[in-house]
Amino acid sequence: MDLFYRFLGIASAAAEEAAAAATTTAAAGAEEMAEINPVVSLITTLLPMVLIFVVFYFMLIRPQQKKDKQVKEMLNNLKVGDRVCTIGGIYGTITQIKDDNVTLSVGNQNMTMVLARWGIRSVEEVSIENDAESLN
Repeated sequence: MDLFYRFLGIASAAAEEAAAAATTTAAAGAEEMAEINPVVSLITTLLPMVLIFVVFYFMLIRPQQKKDKQVKEMLNNLKVGDRVCTIGGIYGTITQIKDDNVTLSVGNQNMTMVLARWGIRSVEEVSIENDAESLN
């Protein structure tokens, strides 16, 4: 048991000595930090924020702007006779365009639907191979 206490005493003395050395090292580090230029400190603080913004711009904002531009261009280029799909999943052929309203011919009986221009999701590429084939 005496050996254990002796070892414990050596260990605690070593721990106290290490703590004292760490305190002096921390004090020296604080003095060095005080000598660092404030501009460098500001740059190292703001640089990660700027990098995060740049990554968000190129990964999220810019692609969304391109997609929005393509959708706007598609809606502006609608014309009578285009085969379209609405946001609700209804396929039809444009029969009339007036301002922001589009009239679609839908189904075998050519029922007409009036909807807003923004309600069109996509213009379908239709190739008619047989003249007798009906699109509706």
